[in-house]
Amino acid sequence: MSALGKITKEVCYATDETGKYTTQLSDGWDVKITALDKAWEEIDHRINIAKQKVLNGDASPLLFWMEKGMMDIKLLAGYTGFWQWQVKRHLKPDAFKTLSDKKLQKYAEVFNVSVIDLQNMNINDA
Repeated sequence: MSALGKITKEVCYATDETGKYTTQLSDGWDVKITALDKAWEEIDHRINIAKQKVLNGDASPLLFWMEKGMMDIKLLAGYTGFWQWQVKRHLKPDAFKTLSDKKLQKYAEVFNVSVIDLQNMNINDA
């Protein structure tokens, strides 16, 4: 099943056997399905790269959560109230390790996870 079919159905106009227009539910047309599937593949790829960077010690878990949440530094800064330069700094493993509980909690709230899940990249899909 395509990414579109998992999320929603679209109402489309079609002709019935008598030639009259009627509405039908559709999973989308092939071009749209292909485009959406490619986009989701790219997002999954970016998430996997981010996860590997964290595991390699090249980035903090924030990179993983940003990719998973389809956020950039500017957007995350807006949600947390931190300056963009602070978020960028927090993407470094050493800086992330020194964050206060209050700052970690702020990030965890944005990503709707616990602080422990934030730090360990645990995903608990409900």
